[in-house]
Amino acid sequence: MSVNFLDHIQHIEDPRVPGMVIYPLDEIMFSVLTGLLCRGEDWEEIEYICETQLEWLKKYLPFENGIAQAQTMQRIFRSINPKSLEKSFSDWVCALQEKITGCSNVKGVVAVDGKTLRGSKKDANGSGALHMLSAYAHEAGLVIGQCAVSEKSNEITAIPVLLDSLSLKNTIVTFDAMGCQKDVSHKVRSKNADYILALKGNQGTLKEDVTLWFKENIKTLPQHKTFSGGHGRIETRTCCITPAEWLSKRHPEWKDLNIIIQVTSERTFKKTGKTSEETRYYISSLAKNTPPEEALKAVRAHWSIENNLHWHLDVTFKEDQSRTRKEHSAQNLSIMRRTILNILRKEKSKTSLKKKRLKA
Repeated sequence: MSVNFLDHIQHIEDPRVPGMVIYPLDEIMFSVLTGLLCRGEDWEEIEYICETQLEWLKKYLPFENGIAQAQTMQRIFRSINPKSLEKSFSDWVCALQEKITGCSNVKGVVAVDGKTLRGSKKDANGSGALHMLSAYAHEAGLVIGQCAVSEKSNEITAIPVLLDSLSLKNTIVTFDAMGCQKDVSHKVRSKNADYILALKGNQGTLKEDVTLWFKENIKTLPQHKTFSGGHGRIETRTCCITPAEWLSKRHPEWKDLNIIIQVTSERTFKKTGKTSEETRYYISSLAKNTPPEEALKAVRAHWSIENNLHWHLDVTFKEDQSRTRKEHSAQNLSIMRRTILNILRKEKSKTSLKKKRLKA
């Protein structure tokens, strides 16, 4: 399979009437991809960028009728079936498969989390906004899958659908508390992967049992500590692990529950000297002999989806400011932004994504 995304554009289903088309769909898709890559923020800017670079674009596709007008691109993006575009995206990522799992002797981390596109809201109270669930391969720095849901609460039903579309062998899949569901543990294990699920009070007595056990036994457990500084504070993280045989007997519905993880973060603020502490708990299918330092790395890697994906979508691409929301346009543009993020990550120069877009 080709690693060139342009090759996969050819397979997107064209919603228009055959024989009534002036601008071929692959030229429309390539124009939007180029415009967004080169810092275009709306349809008029995408059209302008492509008009100024028409001779360059013609190196790859004919463009016999020139560049489509902004309104034409906008109208087509409303009508493209997002599933067709997602399929092209998934096929492209499969061609990059060797990058996803990280080093062969170390399990790569795939973080799954959702993001609401605030600008796509349909009502003043924010309701109706599109919510995109993404899977982010930490080591590769690539978005490897995505799924649209109508509301954040619907992540629970969307997560298994997203996992079904991914190749996850030899990975550790991490979730926040929304993904801490029995069905998710079974689905991840069926994909020959391990899970780390963040515990909150949404699973009956499960968190209560874990919290009490750590309070009574914490002194006997091996620990691993890390220290970091920045943003005016010093942070100490302490990770403890314990086998979960007793917990799996009490809660047998969780597939291959092998260990429990406790991570305590203590932050000291340099200016005030004040200290805050937070303790989080996780359940996991990782092997019972997993070192605490490896578990902590995997837990920390989950936040790369916030720092390296969601942050860039908001700051670098200004996704939350986009008011595109009619029909399928918001979802299709969201898929294209994640495609461009992957393209920028593949480019090896040592500079920021913002400067890469300026260079493009």
